[in-house]
Amino acid sequence: MLDAHEFQVPNLSGLSPETAQAVRKILDLVSEQTLQISRKDQEIKFKDAKLQKLTFELARHKAWRFGAKTERMNAEQRQMFEDTLAEDQASLEAQLAALKSKVAPGEAPVGNDAKRSPRRQALPDHLRRVVHHHEPQDTTCPTPACGQAMKRVGEDVSERLDIVPAEFFVHRHIYGKWACRCCQLLVQEPALPQIIDGGMPAAGLVAHTLVSRFVDHIPYYRQETINARSDVHTPRSTLASWSGAGGAALDPLCEALRSFVLSSAIVQADETPVAMLDPGAGKTKRAYIWGYARGAFDAMPAVVYDFCTGRGARFPVEFLGSWSGTLVRDEYKGYEQVTALHDRQAAGCLAHARRKYDELLKDKGSPVAAEAVQRIAAIYRIERELRGMQPQERLAQRQALAGPLWESLHAWLTLELRRVPEGGATAKAINYSLNHWQALTANQRNGDVPLDNNHLENLMRPWAMGRKAWLFCGSELAGQRAANVMSLVVSAKLNGHDPWAYLKDVLTRLPTHLNSRIEELLPHRWQPITPA
Repeated sequence: MLDAHEFQVPNLSGLSPETAQAVRKILDLVSEQTLQISRKDQEIKFKDAKLQKLTFELARHKAWRFGAKTERMNAEQRQMFEDTLAEDQASLEAQLAALKSKVAPGEAPVGNDAKRSPRRQALPDHLRRVVHHHEPQDTTCPTPACGQAMKRVGEDVSERLDIVPAEFFVHRHIYGKWACRCCQLLVQEPALPQIIDGGMPAAGLVAHTLVSRFVDHIPYYRQETINARSDVHTPRSTLASWSGAGGAALDPLCEALRSFVLSSAIVQADETPVAMLDPGAGKTKRAYIWGYARGAFDAMPAVVYDFCTGRGARFPVEFLGSWSGTLVRDEYKGYEQVTALHDRQAAGCLAHARRKYDELLKDKGSPVAAEAVQRIAAIYRIERELRGMQPQERLAQRQALAGPLWESLHAWLTLELRRVPEGGATAKAINYSLNHWQALTANQRNGDVPLDNNHLENLMRPWAMGRKAWLFCGSELAGQRAANVMSLVVSAKLNGHDPWAYLKDVLTRLPTHLNSRIEELLPHRWQPITPA
């Protein structure tokens, strides 16, 4: 290929000014076109690499689904494994379809658009129909030389299944056809884009399936039974496919939510174990959900979950990236490596320190533990009175009112450590507080830092509830999809939104929403569209 960078500018002194200027323009044009071609080559290489990765993942999931040896699984595990693979396959196919749809001008579209779609059962006649008419705004022939009024010659009707709580209904979209017999011209409104293009469910039903699965923790086989009571046939494999496609569509929004959480100077972190199915071994293995939330005093709350295969420090290090600020966490050793990077400060959890004394008090009735619990309770009483204040005012009041209590607690713990038996349970509880005193008192140096990590620990409870319902995640992809959906719905609840209403509206807007404005759909900025 001709490279303009390899040219040496010729001596143009012997040419006329007009000719020299024309030659310079040609050289500049060649250089610009070469740079554009180089950028296009890089974009094509990136697109091909992503297509190859997604195609490989899809092939691997199909192999697991149709070729895996599942004799070592019981019936419930086998069904969970198959449901998860159906979700994963639908998610990967949705991502492949989205990538293949971005065809540059002049490129041939990838795939076979002429492939016949499978026939589906007709929607039940007894369901309520909400009719939407779509007609052109102007029914005058657009041909400049004609301008005659067009006549309606027919219509196309499409039906999509939707749901409101406890009721299924059908959206009937009627697209009128208008023709000009003089010009042999047909005009019709284009079909509305949907989150599952060409599928049966509307955005409300996809949102309902996601909320039932990831918020209400209802397995697909139970959703199938619930839907059947309305004479609506939705096999669990179909529900899994809807969830997979819906989860894939939410990926850009989840990435924007992650960036929003990490834009806070105060981030709270915690982790909880979940079981993940290991299809090769026919049993489950331990995985972890890591949670990251904006500070408890933040006016725009948000939380994002990250599904990881382990508990090592590399997972929060990778998630936080170059973020810098104050990390509120417990004293798990893995956080030491996390807070050692990027000028981060560590803040401790007073509730964890108190828990040591509370356990000791309940077990042995220790008078030292009883005194420690009372002293910590006095600090909490002051904190409750300061909650509604601004950060600077809160910090000043903390230092004035709670500061002496912290100093007295430290002096008292240091004295009691000398009196109790070395290596005993009481000494262990006291050492926990004294060894982490700098982190425990971070709230005395920053008014935005909370006393404990209870805010995020409460946001981790949905995972504990989910463990009792669905027992385990079927795959790493399924775990991350659950983390993404729960990040959005829990953040929506934090901002006072109904999870189903939020997801329904977001899934309705996403097919036509600009990626450059994706932040408008985040829970703290989302505003429902009010009907005209």
